[in-house]
Amino acid sequence: MSTIPTAYRNIIDPLVVVARNILEEGEQLVPVAFVGNLTTGETHQVMMNAASEQTKDDSAFLIRQLAAIHQADFIFVIMDAWGLPRDKVHRYKEILERYGSIGASPYRIDVVSFSLETRHGLWLAQVPVKPKGASKKRRTFGEPEYQHSTEVQGRFVDLLPVKDSDARPGALH
Repeated sequence: MSTIPTAYRNIIDPLVVVARNILEEGEQLVPVAFVGNLTTGETHQVMMNAASEQTKDDSAFLIRQLAAIHQADFIFVIMDAWGLPRDKVHRYKEILERYGSIGASPYRIDVVSFSLETRHGLWLAQVPVKPKGASKKRRTFGEPEYQHSTEVQGRFVDLLPVKDSDARPGALH
């Protein structure tokens, strides 16, 4: 499945609009995860802290715990991040070796990162941030183009609890 199911789009599309409005008002985005259950209709916000590796780990732990408590079937994360321009992506490993991180690289660009984890898969989008008009404080971004991803690793993936029906024979729980 490569297209995000409509039930999820109905929830996440308004959240993308809110994130854009925050930037366009000159405010900073706060990393946030929305942990939800389509059956109950409940969605809970987790304000994330990305100040250090430990606080990122703590945020991921909190999201996992909340997802387990509420039997979540989706997690939608919005955060500002740094990315690379398309013409530099193929040099990702070289840039990491030379500068230590994308953020320390002179090639970095500001992006808003979106990830939607569901039982149907993981979709990711990174949208470059650009100035809004002549303002130096107000910024905006275009429409996210989500890509279905299967090879993603990191602290903010695999956050949903494993349901018995999801377990494969021989899988550890």
